[in-house]
Amino acid sequence: MGLFSRRQTGQHYETTAAEYLRRRGLFLIEQNFQIRGGELDLIMRENQTLVFVEVKYRQNQRHGHAAEMVTRQKQARLIKAANWWMLKQGLSADNTDFRFDVVAIHDEGRQIDWIKNAITEG
Repeated sequence: MGLFSRRQTGQHYETTAAEYLRRRGLFLIEQNFQIRGGELDLIMRENQTLVFVEVKYRQNQRHGHAAEMVTRQKQARLIKAANWWMLKQGLSADNTDFRFDVVAIHDEGRQIDWIKNAITEG
């Protein structure tokens, strides 16, 4: 992956994560939804639940697990972006079933960890 830019690497692993989740029954709604100050890597659906997915990649775990890169500040930006996306769709957090998952990828895609409900509002 060294020949690619950070953006190309990110897109590659977002696509890898989307395919991984698709094979496990989720349906891709949107990829790379951006607002000022935030981005949602993947927006998927599992049955009737919206799933906002943050994808993190690290070559190895020498400096920690990729999921550890989802800081409180990052979580706040994800929640803001998800609320904005739902508003654009005419949905409300009060009456929509949703969750935040993290897909952590290591070892050039050979290790994928799917962490459901990794982020909770509040």
